[in-house]
Amino acid sequence: MINITLPDGAVKACPKGSTPMDVAKTISEGFARNVISAKFNDTVVETTTPLSQDGTLVLYTWRDADGKKAFWHSSAHILAQALEELYPGVKLWVGPAIENGFYYDVDLGEHNISDKDFKTIEDKMLSIAREKHEFRMRAVNKAEALSYYQDKNEYKVALVDKLEDGTITFCDHATFTDLCRGGHIPNTGIVKAVKILSVAGAYYQGNENNKMLTRVYGISFPKQKELTQYLEMLEEAKKRDHRKLGRELELFTFSQKVGQGLPLWLPKGAALRERLEQFLKKAQKKAGYEMVVSPHIGQKELYVTSGHYEKYGADSFQPIQTPKEDEEFLLKPMNCPHHCEIFKHKPFSYRELPKRYAEFGTVYRYEQSGELHGLTRVRGFTQDDAHIFCTPDQLDDEFKNVIDLSLYVLGSLGFENYTAQVSVRDLDNPEKYIGSVENWEKAENAIINAAKEKGLDYVVETGEAAFYGPKLDFMVKDALGRNWQLGTIQVDYNLPERFELTYKGSDNELHRPVMIHRAPFGSMERFIALLLEHTGGNFPLWLIPDQAVVLSVSEKHEKYAEKVLNSLENNEIRALIDNRNETVGKKIREAEMKKIPYMLIVGEQEEADGTISVRKHGGEDLGSIGIEDFKELVNTEINSTLKSF
Repeated sequence: MINITLPDGAVKACPKGSTPMDVAKTISEGFARNVISAKFNDTVVETTTPLSQDGTLVLYTWRDADGKKAFWHSSAHILAQALEELYPGVKLWVGPAIENGFYYDVDLGEHNISDKDFKTIEDKMLSIAREKHEFRMRAVNKAEALSYYQDKNEYKVALVDKLEDGTITFCDHATFTDLCRGGHIPNTGIVKAVKILSVAGAYYQGNENNKMLTRVYGISFPKQKELTQYLEMLEEAKKRDHRKLGRELELFTFSQKVGQGLPLWLPKGAALRERLEQFLKKAQKKAGYEMVVSPHIGQKELYVTSGHYEKYGADSFQPIQTPKEDEEFLLKPMNCPHHCEIFKHKPFSYRELPKRYAEFGTVYRYEQSGELHGLTRVRGFTQDDAHIFCTPDQLDDEFKNVIDLSLYVLGSLGFENYTAQVSVRDLDNPEKYIGSVENWEKAENAIINAAKEKGLDYVVETGEAAFYGPKLDFMVKDALGRNWQLGTIQVDYNLPERFELTYKGSDNELHRPVMIHRAPFGSMERFIALLLEHTGGNFPLWLIPDQAVVLSVSEKHEKYAEKVLNSLENNEIRALIDNRNETVGKKIREAEMKKIPYMLIVGEQEEADGTISVRKHGGEDLGSIGIEDFKELVNTEINSTLKSF
């Protein structure tokens, strides 16, 4: 017998050789029918894998993220089989599960795939799925694996070449075999609904110098109803696409002459950014932050010292040469090295700590052109960056204070549905990180303890830490149910060591400060993009570029309309006037398209009574009210969402 411990602490005594599915059946037959994946002692296993020792078992259903990952990974195998059968001679490369669905990169040879072929591929996948083929893993030695792919798929040969003998496994289902590490659903029949979403070009190994392959994207579900709901969500997402809304609301644009991934902010977008900056600066000032400014470039040596050049140099813009021999500069990829040097400009006593330096600093990273996407993935972006230098005794309070600030920012902008993610090291890959094990343990414990003390709903993700320290990210669910990472807080013992930062302690000796990195927005560009899609362009009233538009019924009422506008502007209500010789109906329709919250209609009756007829965006009619009453209405709405920090 072996003892299997479940997540709730319950221990099941099972015969040696029992599978995860056998264990699931001891819980209940109904539960077992829904189990599609498993993890044993933190290793992904098949539901049919025999268990030969004591250990901890986690069973996943479709409702779990790991369950979906196995479901979509298995669906990628079905897609690969369908492509091989439909397009003889194709060569497969890799096909992982992604956040929503899966893809497979394939060399189609002489074949082509367009959206006209999607239905054919879907039908073939469903035909394979209905046959209920089991996914079966088997170990092979390296020679066998190379022999299988030799002369027919150079992409798989290259993959096998990188693997160590004794670690190679194949997955079989039906007549299809693929190189695979594992993690599948029990059989293909669990897949009931499939949709091919798109095809795109993808360079082999992500290298622009390599051959362009075809990437086929798809998604699958255990029920047709769920696919229908997902496609409806995609349609709504298209309407909310920040690139579309940004263009319609005249917030930002791009220019090929300026360069890919370098947004240009139009007047309304620039004003929106400025309001967001002022909003955070006001809260930061109350929290004791000091604003600093650092240059857009720095000597290469600065980033060598910080470790950024070693880790990210290949993905940065190439060094800038100067007339001076051997002098090189980089476009700033990070603000933190500059802030370390700001802290270092003079000696500090422990009595002067913490020092909290904040900056809206623009940084530059050379993202691949195929990865660029509107404002969410750009080459130049502005971070609402701050770095806190504190004593070890101050770390706990400072970290919790940053959590409070981050939650204030999210709450004021309507992001109420979130979880916290604590990202820690991957202990199996220590080469990915810098710094001592002792410092990493202290940093990770500090974050977990702070999350517990603040009562956050959090999860721990292994291997997601930054190279210099662990972090806490806020994973926010938007109006369409999509998850986004917004706001990050990191504890760092390593950069203070690399930059030899010190302060004088109460013992009159020099000590190393602890550094906290934080950015509630993350980047202004990405944050505004997500806010656009979350709100559909209906920003909070305190933030939106135009809060009201005055619509005159005819030319006779233009002077009164201007009087109303002046009164609003004198009370810092952002408004504009539409005195065009158009019908009120057309003016209202256009104001609706521009998502202006309030339409103030003025005609003969309103002028006589000294009132305005108020219509809300979306069609609600508030009737005729006094101008002072409208001002109070606006202030009340703003105060209800924008609370004091």
